[in-house]
Parts: sequence; C-alpha cells; structure tokens
Amino acid sequence: MKVLNFGSLNIDYVYPVDHIIIPGETEPAGDVMENCGGKGLNQSIALAKAGVKVYHAGLVGEEGQLLIDKCIENNVDTTYLRKIPGRSGHTIIQVDKNGQNSIILFGGSNRKFTKEYIDEVLSDFEKGDILVLQNEVNLLDHIIDEAYKKGMMIVLNPSPYDSSLEKCDLGKISLFLLNEIEGEQITGKKDPDEILEELVKKFPEAKIVLTLGSEGSIYRHKDEIYRQGIFKVKAVDTTAAGDTFTGYFISSIIDGLSVPEGLEMAAKASSITVTRPGATDSIPLRKEVVQ
Repeated sequence: MKVLNFGSLNIDYVYPVDHIIIPGETEPAGDVMENCGGKGLNQSIALAKAGVKVYHAGLVGEEGQLLIDKCIENNVDTTYLRKIPGRSGHTIIQVDKNGQNSIILFGGSNRKFTKEYIDEVLSDFEKGDILVLQNEVNLLDHIIDEAYKKGMMIVLNPSPYDSSLEKCDLGKISLFLLNEIEGEQITGKKDPDEILEELVKKFPEAKIVLTLGSEGSIYRHKDEIYRQGIFKVKAVDTTAAGDTFTGYFISSIIDGLSVPEGLEMAAKASSITVTRPGATDSIPLRKEVVQ
C-alpha cells in the first residue's frame, strides 16, 4: 500500500497582530515570518512525522526550492514534485494574541496542474493505494475520477470549500475529513449531528470525520459513531492543527488502529501543534505524541 498526496505547497508570510483587522483598519505587525505551508504540504509532513512513507505530487514556482527542501528535510518523497515558471502558491496570515488566524491564499503554481501531469503521476499507483486530497489545487475532479478508476482509497479534506468542488463526484470519496464550516457549506446544516446525518444520506458508503474545534471531533460511518474530546492547551497558532489531525488520523488507518485510537492520537497531535508557531515546523513527531 502506497500513500500519495496530490496537494498544495505554499510559502506562508505570517504577521503577529494584536487582533484580526477589520475593513478600513490599519494595524502594525510586530514581526513577519516566512514559513513553508499549504494544506497539502502540511498533511504530507504530518503523515511523514507519524511514520508513514508518503509521496507528494505538486508544483512549485521559481522561488519554491525551499518547499522542496522542506519535504526532503521531513522525509517526504519528492519524486513527483516539479518546479515550473512563475510564482509558488503563498499565503498572508494574521495571527492574533489568542492564536486565531486569518488567511489570504494565492494559488500560484498550485493552480497550474495539467491532466497530462496528473495521469503521469497516477500511472505509478494502483488499487488499494491511498490518495490524499485537499481543495487548493486545480483539476481536482480529474484527479478523483482517475484515482477512482484505479480503485484507490480517496481521502478528501474539502478545504477551502468553493464552487470547483461542485464539479467533483464526491460519491467516489472513501473518507471525508472536514470541519463544521465545510460541513455546513456542503449540507446547509449547522448542528454537527445534522451535518453528519446529511452527509451519510448524500454519501452512504463514505467514512466521515467532522472536527469541531474546542468540541473535539466525531467519526461517522453508517450507524457507527465515535466521539473524541480535545486535550486542553494554551494555543499559540492554530494554522496547521487541522492538517496535523488529518495526517495522524490517516496514519492510524495505515497502522491498523481502531477508530477511537486513531481519533485520540490525532487529537493529541493537533493539540501539540497549536502550542507552537508556524505550520510545518509546529507538527510533532510520533514519539512526542506517544509520550
């Protein structure tokens, strides 16, 4: 079983601020930090730090060597990474004194996928392999369709939610990992139990993990339900918390852990992540989570 992440890689420009600014307001930032991030890269590094061999497929721009280097540094396989002309994806992130963030995302090279590139990468994978996806790259519908034809297990974090997801056949997804905002955007429901009920109706074969911030998470597959609380910590930066949860929960499936064990490990890992600044560098190693 091989694990492929077809995902984004971003350079994050992080500005610590007193509070998230409102329209018309100017606020000084005490510093600026340049970090490696992107939901795809974060999730690949979370998988690798959890002990999974993961191949990352993605595109970086001319200034994106630091993103490739970050993969290599964290034991993410870069066989399918490509450098292309133009700018890499990047974000502008405000982080307030309570650790909450506000993010502007520029797609850059993450939005330059071609069907030829996708097909070339997928030709090396087969039935039973795991494909991890987010919605920060283009041609997501083609990736899903081609991976489904191969019989791959498709894991989707439908973030950020936008109209491009409506082109995708989400009935082909094996496992959804999403938060309550994305759950509401897909189902029109706000109550977590109603979100899950609606998702089960729409995608009866899929397994679903709904993360609820301070309220923990809920797993649902048909009539099977498990709930997991959080481990309370002082949050510094929540940027990669959801991606850490995703990577560690997927690793629990690969390792043959039970759902409750997987949810608990993912919750522990993400609770460590929020106590540290940055994205990829804040993700803990498996030995830290176990300890």
